[in-house]
Amino acid sequence: MNKNNYCVIMAGGIGSRFWPMSRTARPKQFLDILGTGETLLQQTFNRLKKLCPEKNIYIVTNDSYEALVLEQLKGIDKSQVLCEPSRKNTAPCIAYANYKIAIQNPSATILVAPADHLILKEEEFLRVANIALNYAENNDCLVTLGITPTRPDTGYGYIQFIEEEGNEIKKVKTFTEKPNLELAKEFIQSGDFTWNSGMFVWSLKSIQKAFESHLPTITQLFEEQKAAFNTSEEIKAITSIYAQCKNISIDYGIMEKSKNVYVMSADIGWSDLGTWGSIYTHLPHDEHENAVVGKNVMLYESEGNIINVPKDKLVVLQGLKDYIVVEADNILLVCKKEDEQQIKQFVNDIKLTKDEKFY
Repeated sequence: MNKNNYCVIMAGGIGSRFWPMSRTARPKQFLDILGTGETLLQQTFNRLKKLCPEKNIYIVTNDSYEALVLEQLKGIDKSQVLCEPSRKNTAPCIAYANYKIAIQNPSATILVAPADHLILKEEEFLRVANIALNYAENNDCLVTLGITPTRPDTGYGYIQFIEEEGNEIKKVKTFTEKPNLELAKEFIQSGDFTWNSGMFVWSLKSIQKAFESHLPTITQLFEEQKAAFNTSEEIKAITSIYAQCKNISIDYGIMEKSKNVYVMSADIGWSDLGTWGSIYTHLPHDEHENAVVGKNVMLYESEGNIINVPKDKLVVLQGLKDYIVVEADNILLVCKKEDEQQIKQFVNDIKLTKDEKFY
């Protein structure tokens, strides 16, 4: 195992589309949504520790989730949890991790991954990740891990690459944000597009150089305060930085503007688990296409539903077709699968009219 390899897990999101299971106090990365016995964060950590020493894994999260991270990842040092005072998207999050890693190892090569994605083909993921880490260590480049598309999905960003015979790592031509259905169909037919997974690989030197070129204000903020890192003044310093940092993604701030961006497309059984519908596709189905998480669920004349209820709760459902039924703590959601995009609106309405314990 290469001791210069580092991994950064981004674990600060709220996941409001998974309400009522995912709430502000315990977002989806801290939940066992698929009923596997491990939370999504635990799955991600256990996968990445096969790429680098455990001490080389950093988790960037909101400061309100520090205790949750330490509770779920037994044995990690508190210094491996980087606490953000506010949510400023992925660029500041990655910059923070870069500066912390630079103190430990200026020769680091880094893989960045979200905490809440599903990867079913772990061996293939590890193969692809190791190739990308090795490539990034030896080349001045920014590599994004692409996902071989299986359908014209409008929920993902797309990356167009320049085909190079015999090379798994290909030069990126264009980035496209979530397209409409017609455009997505054209992308799939062309054969030179891949889904953007939100996972990245680069050397510390290359990503720092990219920040200096494309996000110099963020670089300046961290440079001015870096002497405080790993001291008692770090919390004060990072609070000051984040108060001045703009809210910007790494894709928009750096990847779309850089000339040395490459993509490695792979079939790793990936899902960003962005919706209840995406979870439905990854759960086992009964003979009537119901996906059930719960030990005591009885179904009659019901089909195509996704049901997630506490294991000690007896639930009897009759005559439901294509519904989401979720119970968590003191909340029950019953919603048509086709209307699940309204869940974010439900949560916004609840924030305006109900007690915060409900969101």
